[in-house]
Amino acid sequence: EYRRQGLAEKVLRQVIEDTRKQGRKGIVLTCKDKLVKYYEKFGFVNEGISESSHGGAVWYDMKLKF
Repeated sequence: EYRRQGLAEKVLRQVIEDTRKQGRKGIVLTCKDKLVKYYEKFGFVNEGISESSHGGAVWYDMKLKF
């Protein structure tokens, strides 16, 4: 019911804005391969495969620098 309404984008944009206002240097997150391009739309840079092994999945480190 809540899919395809842009809610994730709104939340992420708010997190980015709040983080900047707090004077932080950026944001680091991990995501699965299928979301790498999604986060790149917001300026995150793919730094390669993460050392995380949570759930036995392959994770990618993404970084957004301010």
